[in-house]
Amino acid sequence: MSNAMKKSLVRIAIIGALTLVLAACTAVRFGYNQGPQLAFWWLDRYIDFDDAQEVKAREAIGEWFRWHRATQLPDYAALLAKAQAEVAEPLTGAQICQWTEAIQQRMDTAFEHALPALADSVRALTPQQLEHLKHKYEKNLKEYRSDFLQDDADDRRKAQIKRVAERVDMVYGRVTDAQKARIAQLTDESPLDPQGWYVERKKRQDEALDAMRRLSAQQASLDDAKGVVRGLYKDMLQSPRPAYRAYQQRLIQYNCEFAAQVHNLATPEQRAHAVKRFKGWEEDARVLASQR
Repeated sequence: MSNAMKKSLVRIAIIGALTLVLAACTAVRFGYNQGPQLAFWWLDRYIDFDDAQEVKAREAIGEWFRWHRATQLPDYAALLAKAQAEVAEPLTGAQICQWTEAIQQRMDTAFEHALPALADSVRALTPQQLEHLKHKYEKNLKEYRSDFLQDDADDRRKAQIKRVAERVDMVYGRVTDAQKARIAQLTDESPLDPQGWYVERKKRQDEALDAMRRLSAQQASLDDAKGVVRGLYKDMLQSPRPAYRAYQQRLIQYNCEFAAQVHNLATPEQRAHAVKRFKGWEEDARVLASQR
């Protein structure tokens, strides 16, 4: 499975959770209801499905969303309801990491449900489609360099701080100048290594392409394809390269502590804003789950 396909799967898998954290209520509901079409368009940009593949892909995506709406969104709503009580109080890094693990468990569940159809699609890719995917990878890497690896270190720093500040504003509302300064300081302390991620990402793309070429050339069975795709998914979560795997763990721990410290900077009014946000996302999940 390609890195792009894995990323798209993750987006699909937690669309009811993370999309609820990325938009206003009406946009969330509209976006989720358009999810099957959006998911197909996303995948088609990477694969360029032929007519027969398009029919199968649309059917599989539609089935996945029906399952997700019926079984996963109610669970997301319950998770968001629990979050409302916690965000009203001070938080620790350990609590944030527990939420990260809870989201990851739901991602894993969503992946496993998608796996048979995904593996079946991957093993049927043609050499032309794999070449199309290779070019899309190259384009994505160029875009990544433009967004995260600016030549000027100060420009890179400012862009990262801006991204973080926008996410904080979205949850807590407008932050004060003093809070912005502290957020910038905490961001500067991050172990985030965009260049290291660029190198790792390129390796993952090459490995995914090699794996898919083998599946195609060998006319692999569905079980064999599922094993390969599952292995690539696990490698995405935890790199097979020890140095990068250790970096991933450092970054996860930092992100948990960062989120807790930012939360604890919030005023009572800002925490109330966060509670209101989570309440809106919970309501979105419940409404969407009821629209069978």
